[in-house]
Amino acid sequence: MMGCWVLNEGLSIILVLSWLGVNLYLFIDTFYWYEEEESFHYTRVILGSTLAWARASALCLNFNCMLILIPISRNLISFIRGTSICCKGPWRRQLDKNLKFHKLVAYGIAVNATIHVVAHFFNLERYRWSQSKEAQGLLAALSKLGSTPNESYLNPIRTFPMNTTTELLRTIAGVTGLVISLALVLIMTSSTEFIRQASYELFWCTHHVFIVFFLSLAIHGMGRIVRGQTQDSLSLHNITFCRDRYAEWQTEAQCPVPQFSGKEPSAWKWILGPVVLYACERIIRFWRFQQEVVITKVVSHPSGVLELHMKKRGFKMAPGQYILVQCSAISSLEWHPFTLTSAPQEDFFSVHIRAAGDWTAALLEAFGAEGQALQEPWRLPRLAVDGPFGAALTDVFHYPVSVCIAAGIGVTPFAALLKSIWYKCSEAQTPLKLSKVYFYWICRDARAFEWFADLLLSLETRMSEQGKTHFLSYHIFLTGWDENQAVHIALHWDENTDVITGLKQKTFYGRPNWNNEFKQIAYSHPSSSIGVFFCGPKALSKTLQKMCRLYSSADPRGVHFYYNKESF
Repeated sequence: MMGCWVLNEGLSIILVLSWLGVNLYLFIDTFYWYEEEESFHYTRVILGSTLAWARASALCLNFNCMLILIPISRNLISFIRGTSICCKGPWRRQLDKNLKFHKLVAYGIAVNATIHVVAHFFNLERYRWSQSKEAQGLLAALSKLGSTPNESYLNPIRTFPMNTTTELLRTIAGVTGLVISLALVLIMTSSTEFIRQASYELFWCTHHVFIVFFLSLAIHGMGRIVRGQTQDSLSLHNITFCRDRYAEWQTEAQCPVPQFSGKEPSAWKWILGPVVLYACERIIRFWRFQQEVVITKVVSHPSGVLELHMKKRGFKMAPGQYILVQCSAISSLEWHPFTLTSAPQEDFFSVHIRAAGDWTAALLEAFGAEGQALQEPWRLPRLAVDGPFGAALTDVFHYPVSVCIAAGIGVTPFAALLKSIWYKCSEAQTPLKLSKVYFYWICRDARAFEWFADLLLSLETRMSEQGKTHFLSYHIFLTGWDENQAVHIALHWDENTDVITGLKQKTFYGRPNWNNEFKQIAYSHPSSSIGVFFCGPKALSKTLQKMCRLYSSADPRGVHFYYNKESF
């Protein structure tokens, strides 16, 4: 079985191919323009085809620098996601891949920057060589222009013995080009997953070198090293007639000395809009940083999970959204994303934070959740909150059937969703497009179930009271246990309630057979659009994507699975 799941994947491919196509068009079009443009004929005599390579890659570099900041403008993406008129169905799901697109554009910048740098090294060497004694004929004549009054130079390197590197560092283009290259190397190397996990502050600091990168890029072209013949000169100096009469340029009236000038810098025109947009993004973040966050409740759960209840003036959220949290007592630089676990109907917002790194471990310690007594309210560290921001899970209510799959702490996004379902079911006047929810939770530690079991129990009870037990089907899988737990389960077995969770639904031991699960769901909903929402590790994500492809029908009237992965 195949299907409309391909539409979502197809759109991703279309967007990537569109980006690649624009890059190729800009490169090829610019390349051939510089290869054929009459005003650069004499420049090509010195530089050859590396002129076109340098200029074509420069234009593509500008194009990608224009795009690079847009995918990380979280407020813009949240605004677009909330505008249902402009962003529906498969297009909305592309917004969840903003970071992937950001990385793709970064690779485009790296490739074009490399081409640009290499081409200009060849250009500088050819400029230098054309001043040597071996250079003869038209090449030598062009390089000597600018030595007398009323002449404009074409070759920026004026003497042969001059060291290329020394000459490079005497120009605006050379200095800014070096700064741009160093900044790009720092940003790219510190963005690897290893560096981000080992030292987030290093990643954060080096990533903010982008400010230096964009400033240098904006003024890079002011050096105007690459020069072409002016339009006035072209009207007086016919290249076809005069290029072979270079010895007569000083005396022949029909062939006056050609005049040259550099092109106006254009990089700033490409990046101005996105830079202003991103500056607004950071101003909004700074404004939110100044707003007071009141911590109303702190709960320490088993397995190193900290639950924080907070209030903030004007804070509004939707199920599945996330916030960025900063704790100045730990680091004034780091902002970490956490999914909201409260429902919009509650008068507070909450997050559940598991100790999974240096920063989160330090936060749990600061709140006294690491085996210590919880801190008094007045001694709690100050938190800053930015957001909320939209995420894939906000689309759960847009499908008639939704499958929610969580692995480990990845269950936190679904806490807000299940709470919201609980409230919506209580409000009889609220019509829901969503008619069925399948919830799967895979976890290796039995103690991790404790903090979430109360929510499931209250939801199970409420659904039973309202006669809507069919609305939610949940399946909990325990993948890790020892002999003591096995003995405990055997001794306390109860037909009516689960030993681990206290729920009516029994816990399964082991991992789900996804083929069987998807086959059963497809059989139960033969003509439905089914949203599959996942938060967890990459390996399982790939498996679920494969299941969505496999069990989506090729018939437009059949069942279709649409995959959505939670990402920050």
